[in-house]
Amino acid sequence: MVLSGLGIFHTVIGILAIVAAIISFVRFGKIDLTQLSGKIYFYTTIVTALTALGISKRGGFNPGHIFSVFIFILVMVAFWLSVKRSNNNKARYTENFLLSFSFFLSLVPTVNETFTRIPLGHPLAKNPADPVIAKTLLVLLIAFIAGAIYQYIKQRNTFKIR
Repeated sequence: MVLSGLGIFHTVIGILAIVAAIISFVRFGKIDLTQLSGKIYFYTTIVTALTALGISKRGGFNPGHIFSVFIFILVMVAFWLSVKRSNNNKARYTENFLLSFSFFLSLVPTVNETFTRIPLGHPLAKNPADPVIAKTLLVLLIAFIAGAIYQYIKQRNTFKIR
């Protein structure tokens, strides 16, 4: 498990993004770009997505790079909605969904890379097609769907109160 300097930097920044997102979800029920944890998630996710483009285990452009580009686009659109459409309730729904979806998508390569590398010498999964990875991603997908529904209901109730 040898990581390049860029790989180490990418991993550390990516972990910060995940931690910031979790803190934001716990504190606010969403990734809130107006709060410090949301801002940390935004900037570290941008850096993580861009640094991922310089990393390749197999050489060349691969599905991980596509994930990175897509995640980059999602967070940039969410940021644009946050800044330019701050008084639009429909934009808030979309912004929250895009940020949550970007978080879910970032967990796909994270689970894959972690499970095929750790523990050292005896990783949890042999390759990306290993059933333990598929089952973990299914659980994360269910959690994402449940969380998105929770966010929608919570946000709808907040808008009704105003």
